[in-house]
This record gives sequence, structure tokens and C-alpha cells, in this order.
Amino acid sequence: MSDSSTLRRRLRDGDSVVGHWLSVAHPAVAEVCAREADFAVVDTEHAPTDLADVANVARAVESAGEAALLARVADNDPVRIKRVLDTGVSGVLVPMVESAEEARRAVEATRYPPEGVRGIAGSRANDYGRNLAAQVRGDEGTPAVVLQIETDEAVAEARDIAAVEGVDALLVGPADLSGSLGVFGEYESDRFRETVESVLARAHDADTPVGTLATDESEIRLWADYGYDYQIVGTDAGYLADGAERARLTYEDAMR
Repeated sequence: MSDSSTLRRRLRDGDSVVGHWLSVAHPAVAEVCAREADFAVVDTEHAPTDLADVANVARAVESAGEAALLARVADNDPVRIKRVLDTGVSGVLVPMVESAEEARRAVEATRYPPEGVRGIAGSRANDYGRNLAAQVRGDEGTPAVVLQIETDEAVAEARDIAAVEGVDALLVGPADLSGSLGVFGEYESDRFRETVESVLARAHDADTPVGTLATDESEIRLWADYGYDYQIVGTDAGYLADGAERARLTYEDAMR
């Protein structure tokens, strides 16, 4: 498993770590992005990414340097969490968490007994069993746990969610949260800003950092103004699309 200790420590220390979102799930794309990040997130919720893809992305990110890799699971399911952790990722991003009890279940799914419910087996995460005992003891590092706040219900419970032992950070999902509030995509609206500010205040009461996902440069600046502690600053698919569009527009302008 990639070492999660540095990412967990830096989040807790309040460092402005920067990440990239991986939805293409190709190792070469992941390797390129990981060289420009402290961490990356490979998506298995809204992207057609299977476990073999996650394992290959993990290999690519490890080869690129020091970046940690989180996997966003499809839901707060201990089996899904166990399976992505066995690929060797540094931790998980869990969507749609709405209560402290759900937060505890997510943490327990990443911990071996007696602290948690993660099944014990040889896997890539422990060098195919060679380091299994050390991993169970915790010598190989504890997986990072980041929980998504995406609904009005989650906002109300954000302080209790953030205070659960083992939760390293929260991440506001701007699309889902704005949709839940009835202001989808209206990120500069008073209602959305006030809601985000309440999440930040409640999580900070528990000394837990809060981040979010930006999809362009204007959002990076907007989220910085909001006061987020860290950001995922774009998506691999977005980078490809933006680059392709810029090249086409440059060509069309040159040919006029």
C-alpha cells in the first residue's frame, strides 16, 4: 500500500495540499497527473473504473513519486471499501455520508479487527501476503479516510461527522450539495456560500480540514476565497478536453 501517513499528517497540520481527479483511469494519465500533486483520487462511483483499473492506477501513481492515491468508492459499503484498499491505494473517499454513525461505519471498514471490520487477506496492499502481519499490526500505515458532504442533511451533522475518530478530512461535493439546496451550479449564490461556510465552521470546531473539487481556474480562485483548506484542482478528462479545445481554437484562428 502507498504510504498514507504523509497525507494524513499534512491534512491534520492544515497544509494546503493539492490533488487531481482521475476519471479516465488510464495509468499513463494518472502518472502524468500525479507528478503535479500531493494526492490524486481515482473515481469508481461515476466513472466506469473497475478494480483492475484501480490497481494499475495505483502502480502508476506510485511510480510517479510521492503522491498518495485515494479511491472514491461507489457507496459506504465495507465490501467495496475492502476491495479497493486491497489494490494498494492510500485510502478512500466515501460519498454521501450524512451522520456520525455512517462516518464510523466508513472508518471501521478501513480498519482491521478489533478496531474495525476489514477482512484480512493477502493482496497487493501487503505485497501479496508477504507483509500481511505487519499491515494488520498497523506497521504499513493507516488508510486515509475522507468523507463527502453532499446534502443538506450532511451539513446539519457536519460537526459530529468531522469529530468521529479516524476521519481525516471532509470534502464538499459542490454539484450534489448545490443540487440538494435547489441552487445547482450557483456557486456564488448566498445560499450555497452560507451553507459551505457552515460546513467549514462545524468541521473546524472538530479540527478537521475541509476541501472540495474545482473544475476550472475560476473555481480554484472561488474556493480559495471561500476558505477551503485544500482542493482537488481539476479532472483528467477536463484537462484533456480543455487542451483539445484550445488547440482547435488556435488552429482555427491561425487559418483565418
